[in-house]
Amino acid sequence: MPAHRLSPEQAPGHSIDRSRTLTYSLNGKELSGFAGDTLTSATLAATGSSACGPSMYENRPRGIYSSGAEEPNALVHLEARHPGYSQESMVTASTLELYQGLKARWLSGLGTLDPAGDQAEYDRKFVHYDIAIIGAGPAGLAAARQAASSGARTILIDEQPQPGGWLLSSRKLTIDGHSGPAWAAQTITELSEKPDFLYLPRTVAFGSYDSNYILAAQNRTDHLETAPAPGISRIRIWHIRAKEVILATGAHERPLVFANNDRPGIMLASAVQTYLNRYALAVGKKIAIATISEAGYDLAADLLDAGISVAALIDSRPEPGPRAAELKEAGIPVFTGSAVCDTSGNPDNTALSSVTVSALDPQGNLTGSPQTIEADTLALAGGYSPVTHLHSQRQGKLTWDPNLPGFVPASPVSHQQVAGIMAGASNLAEALQQGHEAGAAAARATDHSPSLAAPVSDQDSPAPASAPRPLWLIPSPSGNWDTHFVDLQRDQSVADMLRSLGAGMRSPEHVKRYTSISTAQDQGKTSGVNALGVIAEQLGLSGPEELAPTTYRAPYTPVAFAALAGRRRGQLFEPVRVTNIHPWHLEAGAVFEDVGQWKRPRYYPQAGEDMDAAVLRECAAVRSSVGFQDASTLGKIEIRGKDSGEFLNRIYTNGFAQLAVGKGRYGLMCKADGMLFDDGVTLRIAEDRFLMTTTTSGAAKVLDWLEEWHQTEWPQLDVVFTSVTEQWNTIAVAGPASRDVIAKVAPDLDVSKEAFPFMAFRETTLANGIPARICRVSFSGELAFEVNVENFYGRATWELIAEAGAEFNITPYGTETMHVLRAEKGLIIIGQDTDGTVTPQDAGMEWAVSKLKDFVGKRSFSRQDTSRQDRKQLVGLLPVDGSTRLLEGAQLVAATTPISPEEAPVPMEGHVTSSYLSAELGRPFALALVKKGRQRLGEIIRVRHGSGFVDAEITSSVFVDPEGSRRDG
Repeated sequence: MPAHRLSPEQAPGHSIDRSRTLTYSLNGKELSGFAGDTLTSATLAATGSSACGPSMYENRPRGIYSSGAEEPNALVHLEARHPGYSQESMVTASTLELYQGLKARWLSGLGTLDPAGDQAEYDRKFVHYDIAIIGAGPAGLAAARQAASSGARTILIDEQPQPGGWLLSSRKLTIDGHSGPAWAAQTITELSEKPDFLYLPRTVAFGSYDSNYILAAQNRTDHLETAPAPGISRIRIWHIRAKEVILATGAHERPLVFANNDRPGIMLASAVQTYLNRYALAVGKKIAIATISEAGYDLAADLLDAGISVAALIDSRPEPGPRAAELKEAGIPVFTGSAVCDTSGNPDNTALSSVTVSALDPQGNLTGSPQTIEADTLALAGGYSPVTHLHSQRQGKLTWDPNLPGFVPASPVSHQQVAGIMAGASNLAEALQQGHEAGAAAARATDHSPSLAAPVSDQDSPAPASAPRPLWLIPSPSGNWDTHFVDLQRDQSVADMLRSLGAGMRSPEHVKRYTSISTAQDQGKTSGVNALGVIAEQLGLSGPEELAPTTYRAPYTPVAFAALAGRRRGQLFEPVRVTNIHPWHLEAGAVFEDVGQWKRPRYYPQAGEDMDAAVLRECAAVRSSVGFQDASTLGKIEIRGKDSGEFLNRIYTNGFAQLAVGKGRYGLMCKADGMLFDDGVTLRIAEDRFLMTTTTSGAAKVLDWLEEWHQTEWPQLDVVFTSVTEQWNTIAVAGPASRDVIAKVAPDLDVSKEAFPFMAFRETTLANGIPARICRVSFSGELAFEVNVENFYGRATWELIAEAGAEFNITPYGTETMHVLRAEKGLIIIGQDTDGTVTPQDAGMEWAVSKLKDFVGKRSFSRQDTSRQDRKQLVGLLPVDGSTRLLEGAQLVAATTPISPEEAPVPMEGHVTSSYLSAELGRPFALALVKKGRQRLGEIIRVRHGSGFVDAEITSSVFVDPEGSRRDG
């Protein structure tokens, strides 16, 4: 047994299994520990040294400082645990459970990513509970016992591998006749027998959001010594929605700020106690204790009981604690009204050798002659900071509790309870009582009957104690502040804070950003409140209570991006979406392009054709006879409710409230700044029901847009939205012969111009018995129809149309042909012919902007910038040489503008938005945004092309059938 590991008679070792030895490697050295150890407890026991990696910026020797998530120093790079796992960096060694074959090396605060990536399994789970309890310490367990006994669905979450919280670090506390750890284990056993109770150990609740939405990361395999079976997730992210939440998250102990307070061998008193009682480990042979409260005496009693030498107890309080006499009788020096003001180390500064103690006057200044005390460990009990992170993430306010002293919730967040030290509990009895009451209150709030569980109580009456005397800044004997470290992980000292204050910073938020205090991996768990204390002292304030803590943000502890992503990576991150007509496109030899997440046929090349040849053939077919396209990917949103017409009237620039049932209308949407956002045709299915179509890539953002305006601005409107993009297949049939094809496909439908006008739709049954909705809409300028059927019938309908159109040589066409056809008619594609700075007026679409109603973006049209006369406007471009295809995105300059490099910069007149070859025109053409474009028709402008320029004529944006006579056949 290593020399620093204690026998069962000396220390209980609540968390270790002495019968199972595990071997591991640290910095290339083979070591061993027990099952249940953490990497830090095993290493302290095996080496007798707390030294870890040096500090991040100053390369100062540092040591293991804590035993939990608040650890600022002991970070490691972890080799891959099992095949398929990645290497991990910046792992907190004090929370890393030891496993067989672990390989790690100390870091200095800067890690490295594994270039191979992480192929391990991750997953997520969504659950609803009546009551969620965070923390399985005594208060959390008492709350869970009460809540679960009421019949409420209860979930208990705790970051430790076993229940009990700080009971695991205690030596003599008893509850209901059992030791604290035994009571905790028995309570979990009893609760786990209840059908609606779930206990999640090794799970960190790292984020708290509106409506009691909790995110928690569960380590499911870290404790396994062999690789988990394939498909078993390593980390599971729990998404938890609860009616009531109880926060029993405990507290982190604070250090003290004095000269050279960062040496290896200096450690939080709670960590010394934890390593002693949980892991049967003596972190030193001669331990000095600096305290501001009774916490230091608790540690001293445990150390003496284990036979470990206490070098001295240094108490900041002028009056000795009630147990000081016992320590003095045992020969231990007790310094009251005193503090550690400096330390010394061994020659290479990898271990502590002595501490310097000085008396304090009432104002906290050093007085008298300092004394040197030999010690290899210094335990700091500087007070407790309740873990209020989840409370603060919900915008919960904090207040200063002088009895603690520390920040606690000023009042609970709605539908949340707090218990334990967060609620001001100063001893075990109070924590148990508060947990019991919080559990009962949560049960009542979820309409469950009063619990039958009786309150639990401890059998140890707390001794009376004098109030703590917090020390925020212990003066330096030398007057130098460079080694008074406030944030160990960021290497930030009091000197750094003084520089920030000297620069005029006063707000803790500003000091935090100036110095980077509390911004490292540990999120300021040991530095945040001390930083407030230092600021307060320097500004002459009474203490941290006059300052607000900096904002706590999720995550509470680091969470791997891979875990947050889960299985949403590769194709699962952005899955390939295809219509059920996709197999036909493959058989036809289609070349696809990605639009949003959809695979859309771009063109259908025949033997020997390149894209240009195929597209020219497809365009000619549509203009001269008939073509058909799979348009199923268009976004489709069903809108229901008695106010749906009014809602659309406010969202679209043109009117929809009076649209007749059975008709459709093309609509434009603007953002609040008046710029074009999306467009599409919307059908009125019934008085209270519409079907909106959107661009393929804009479907999700439009649905979000509708929900945002409904939920935040017009919640009084009776309207709901449902995405039905995947529920409908849409097939566009376009061209002069399209009416003949539709007549064969839908024999019961009168498709004449008079009976079936433009922008009307009809419900019918196709020739093969498939129910369909057919619309008279066109995105090509030609006579066109859109056939909509339920998704299941998509391919059958496509093949029916192909068969009906065979006599007309019907031609499938892709997105590239669609682009050419619509551009010849001057029809825009939002996102291609617009760039977020284009209004409907700029695009020549004033006809779609109502002057009679209000709508999103209307007020912005009166802005000086939006209404100025020199804005870019959509126009057409024809290359003067009749053969050059302009490049999309090419910059335009005036024909008279000098273009030699010596005369740069050259004023830009606009840019090309779309450019194609036209079968109809027999030449290239383009669309462009040009300053004052519609006032410059006929003007020649220069277009950047390769290393030179070509001339182009500014024309109308409508190149084909400007009268619109083809639309109705």
